Amino acid sequence: MNGALLQQAIVAHQAGRIADAEKLYLEVLSTSPADFSARHLLGVIRAQQGRNAEALALIEGALLANPRDANALANHGNVLKAMDRPEDALASYDRALAADPANLAAWHNRGAVLHQLQRYPEALASYDKALAIRPDHAQSLTYRGNTLRHLKQPLAALASYDRALALNPGDAVALNNRGNALFDLKRFEEALESYARAAAISPGYAVAQYNCGNAAQSLGLFAKALEYFEAVLSRDPAHLHALGGAANAVLKSCDWAKVPWIQEEIEKRAGQSVIPPFVVLGYDCDAAIQRQCASTFIHDRMRLRPAPLWQGSPYRHDRIRIAYLSCDFRQHPVSYQAVELFEKHDRARFDVTGISLANDDHSDIRARIVGSFDQFHDASAVSDLEVAALLRRLEIDIAVDLSGLTQDARPEILGHRPAPVQVNYLGYSGTMGADYMDYIIADDIAVPFDQQQFFAEKIVHLPDCFMINSAKFAAPSGLTRKDAGLPEGRFVFCCFNNCWKITAPVFDAWMRLLQAVPGSILWLKEPGESVKLRLRREAGLRGVEPQRLIFAGRARMDDYFARYRLADLFLDTLPYNAHATASDALSMSLPLITTLGHTFASRIASSLLHAAGLPELATLSLKDYEALALRLAGDAGLLQSYRTRLEKNRLTHPLFDSGLFTRRIEAAFEAMWQAAESGKAPQSFRAG
Repeated sequence: MNGALLQQAIVAHQAGRIADAEKLYLEVLSTSPADFSARHLLGVIRAQQGRNAEALALIEGALLANPRDANALANHGNVLKAMDRPEDALASYDRALAADPANLAAWHNRGAVLHQLQRYPEALASYDKALAIRPDHAQSLTYRGNTLRHLKQPLAALASYDRALALNPGDAVALNNRGNALFDLKRFEEALESYARAAAISPGYAVAQYNCGNAAQSLGLFAKALEYFEAVLSRDPAHLHALGGAANAVLKSCDWAKVPWIQEEIEKRAGQSVIPPFVVLGYDCDAAIQRQCASTFIHDRMRLRPAPLWQGSPYRHDRIRIAYLSCDFRQHPVSYQAVELFEKHDRARFDVTGISLANDDHSDIRARIVGSFDQFHDASAVSDLEVAALLRRLEIDIAVDLSGLTQDARPEILGHRPAPVQVNYLGYSGTMGADYMDYIIADDIAVPFDQQQFFAEKIVHLPDCFMINSAKFAAPSGLTRKDAGLPEGRFVFCCFNNCWKITAPVFDAWMRLLQAVPGSILWLKEPGESVKLRLRREAGLRGVEPQRLIFAGRARMDDYFARYRLADLFLDTLPYNAHATASDALSMSLPLITTLGHTFASRIASSLLHAAGLPELATLSLKDYEALALRLAGDAGLLQSYRTRLEKNRLTHPLFDSGLFTRRIEAAFEAMWQAAESGKAPQSFRAG
């Protein structure tokens, strides 16, 4: 009788009549408590119901009777996987495959666990085994694509998704993941199309809608991106990532009416939502919120902390081995700023390695960067673990992350702890919120020591200014105002910061200045047509002729620097200051005024001005900033005196002395290494 009951239970189970199957399995077990199939399959039902502890006990009881049943072992692994016990699950899948090497489910789920454990090459091999058994297994093809993306092989991932979709064109998950591969390849229009198809097939699929927003944003369609993010938030106000997407879109579109709402939400959900920390820097959030957002972001990116590759014993080298990691070794401000640091390192004391996380753009600065290092590695197509393993293999003493938490950064690399000393420097003006980062390099204006509680890293002060400033073009091109589309004989206020840094209070001050200085113009960086129209419309609403806003497009580097010579006064932004652009302006002898804020990103221009010998141009309030700008615009002699001082100070002040800066940061690196060598925990200190 039990045999018939069991068969009925199995038929009901296969038909999806779970309640009927459960009742029949229990009836079988009431008279035959050791029945293998009933215990095993009731365990499967308990797992389907989310009752994992009961499921585990039932399946383990079944395995006592038949310890080599491959399906039971595979299901045992599935329950352990659901209980977040990946290592134990892996052991069960391996036992299942030892019993039956052709068990498709075990190969597939083994791959999923290995992926979770970040053992991507092994995961790929597992999916390939599953596909050797069944080449048309669409789910393995999709999961295989996910693993290939983590191995930095987006083209191969795309091919895997396309194979899955040829088998099942209506698979919304595969379409969404295909969009991810296209996004990795920077084929944003195709990515948006793929995400949109996924969202159309499954209207409740929030991940696809969120990704539509990301792709639209990458295409410069900021208003459209915001629509996608707001649609996700309307369905799910607690969505993990959509608030961050909306926050970015609001900044990028200069949609100032929505800034108060976004800022309130950031402050309310800083420890819950994953909001890109680089985006948070654009809002007037305090340093405590910035740290909380950074920590939440890192936890989301690295939910499973890998075992450290460096085990605690310092190396013994004749020279300190430094590696600089950057996703900006290309035509990017970081490269132009830092190249002389790499070139001027004392090779008698330091061995210097470059690790590029960006594709070769074949630019002159890329070639110069490559030549500035003792050895250079292009790791743009290499997984995070492989890059970390390279650093460990090279026995790097000090790993310096020049990207932090900026776009395209890869903080997971140093999360593997490949080096004894790990440093956050230059590219990101905030804490990374990661306990595996030892130090952040700053100065006493940019990040006073009393801000330590807001930084996961220990603060290291360099004298004068933390920012390296390589020499700019000594003789910029002969660009004229006419060439640049500027009217002659008019006072030119300029700001070449990205327009997403412009806030409503700053823009209000700028418009009052244009009204107070007859005929003056405001020269800005080209932000794209929609934002340009918005800024001009905002100017009109404030009583300023919209055409008094002039926008500068992309230019050759010599013309870019020449533009600073054509302007009269650089107006900084708040709360996110000019950084590289402030350095560029000062190096071209263009006076700049700023306001000292309360966070790292809002204090950098003040630091630069102090190091350039013009501290009085760093004001303490937006009211003082506006008054100083008006005074300088109305006093040609005073303004010229600042220009003259900048010309002289280029030869005498520390901001422009890359050799002096290099010696100072080397002293900081030596102090860091000495502390590590003696086994001391990192502490804040002042170098030099």
